[in-house]
Amino acid sequence: MTDEEFDVIDELYFVQHFSYLKESLGWEEQLILQTLSSLQEKGYIKCLTAPDEEVFEKIDLLEQGRKLYFLATKKGLMEHNAL
Repeated sequence: MTDEEFDVIDELYFVQHFSYLKESLGWEEQLILQTLSSLQEKGYIKCLTAPDEEVFEKIDLLEQGRKLYFLATKKGLMEHNAL
């Protein structure tokens, strides 16, 4: 897990919108989207269209990530807490 991935997971113990991550982390949008995409590939986060509506199909986060919500998965939290 990269430092960036660790920092993003740190913010996703609860469902959070992309705009929250942008404000909280203070990073460039592209870095956030790339990090989210990497976390999604590893199965460390869930993507949601609304706070209680998980998306189960593959999403291109670089294109659609700005309008989504995110939540760390159990796998992501276990990896995060192991470090």
